[in-house]
Amino acid sequence: MDDSIALPLIALGVLAWLFPKARSRLALSRAKHRSLAGHSRIAKRIAGLLPGYAYDEDTFFNSDQADQAVVQRRRDGFRALVVLYESRFAQGVAVTASARAIISDMQFTSRYRVPYQYSDYLSQHLKTASFLKQSRGVTVTDLDGNEFYDLTGSYGVNLFGYDFYKTCIQAAQQTAADLGPVLGAYHPCVLGNVTRLQTISGLDEVSFHMSGTEAVMQAVRLARYHTQRSHLVRFCGAYHGWWEDVQPGPGNPLPPRETHTLKDMDERSLHVLRTRKDIACVLINPLQALHPNAPAPGDSSLVDSSRKVAYDRAAYTAWLKRLRQVCTERGIVLIFDEVFLGFRLAPGGAQEYFGIQADMVTYGKTLGGGLPVGVVCGKAALMKRYRDERPGDICFARGTFNAHPYVMAAMSAFLDALQTPAIAKLYEGIDERWDTRAALLNSRLEQQGLPVRVANMSTVWTVLYTKPARYNWMLQFYLRAHGLALSWVGSGRLIFSLNYGDVEFAEVVERFVQAAQAMEQDGWWDGPEQTNQMIRKGIFREMLRQPR
Repeated sequence: MDDSIALPLIALGVLAWLFPKARSRLALSRAKHRSLAGHSRIAKRIAGLLPGYAYDEDTFFNSDQADQAVVQRRRDGFRALVVLYESRFAQGVAVTASARAIISDMQFTSRYRVPYQYSDYLSQHLKTASFLKQSRGVTVTDLDGNEFYDLTGSYGVNLFGYDFYKTCIQAAQQTAADLGPVLGAYHPCVLGNVTRLQTISGLDEVSFHMSGTEAVMQAVRLARYHTQRSHLVRFCGAYHGWWEDVQPGPGNPLPPRETHTLKDMDERSLHVLRTRKDIACVLINPLQALHPNAPAPGDSSLVDSSRKVAYDRAAYTAWLKRLRQVCTERGIVLIFDEVFLGFRLAPGGAQEYFGIQADMVTYGKTLGGGLPVGVVCGKAALMKRYRDERPGDICFARGTFNAHPYVMAAMSAFLDALQTPAIAKLYEGIDERWDTRAALLNSRLEQQGLPVRVANMSTVWTVLYTKPARYNWMLQFYLRAHGLALSWVGSGRLIFSLNYGDVEFAEVVERFVQAAQAMEQDGWWDGPEQTNQMIRKGIFREMLRQPR
């Protein structure tokens, strides 16, 4: 063929190939959230550029340029808090200090309990304890004998109260005693667990794992195997464990390769699902209904008061139904990740609560009856790990501790209890009860003129701040001083167990209000008038001044 004809034809072919790709890429970019949370590659690059620096003593107390009278109140209040912690938590602090040097998890959580600029000075003076010796009712007790009302929920495990899970574990010890820790074979209780999980999930088959992260990994592997597609979609801000594909951006050493982080509750995301041919599955964390397109809040990033939530059950349900329809039309596997939220909203989990049937569901946390577990439930066609017609084409998944007899027996005890009238009663009017309780606390805070509010999705709560300020993260230390136990993320997530009665909750309200009043009296909210945007710009300029 003559070059004068061949070259234009080749150019046209290249353009024809490029333009569909360009259109697809543009649609994908538009479906991502405009913030860094929606652009994981850029977020990772920027995170790598953040300068590490720490405030000295003067800046620690006056990073917002408050007047000297306010700064002095902060200094006095902080010293009083230090003295209280040293006297009340002495044994726990000493043990924690010894353990931190050799337990890497504790080093990480200690470092990222507050915004990093404040972390060095805070950790040198206000020392916290990470050890507990007892739980009872809705309280936990530390090594020094201090009793706290538990607002950690053990990161989601504690749904029905610690005493309930102690009973499950005791029952498991009896049930599995004769078999013991025999691995590979199954304890007879496994069959009962599977049949009940089939009913709960509405799905055909079950596989057992040792963590929620592991369960999500297996669900994604199976979706890729059966669809013969490589990519997965997750939604901005959602958490699905800490493994590579589902945790893009900061925190993952590798850049995202086959993961698309799209905007939740957005038509452009549905367009991407309708038009791309490489998407194997969509991961849903129903907890995102509480804070769409934002990561789970922690006080380590609480440098201003811009934390927001927007829980609308009806709107999120409508979104999930549309998502379900698109996934069905396109042969995309819809995976509900109920590792954290499963059984917290309803006995049938988020699927029952929102009225959506997924193709696969992952469970963990509370389902193990107090012991570690991960579970995948799915349609039979998706759970199969081999092809009859291609015996060498398998999707391998095994684990030494999968279906451990004691874990399975504790799960059996949990599932037995789930069917009892006593547990059913805890679910009666659950939304109304916890919405009313949140409204009660907000009313008290408003009456006292405190710049703090709470928002909730049933028993999962987030603390919000109504006045722009740089020191909101200090509230976690006042809450602990007033006998409220928080997880290491601070005031970003409070998790109540369903066994909280009105009397116990009333005590939590009193302590919460008292803690906020003490923080206000110590001047942490009395900085100069400014907006959240002004605060963020000031921090950005501060970072630019740091040496490279």
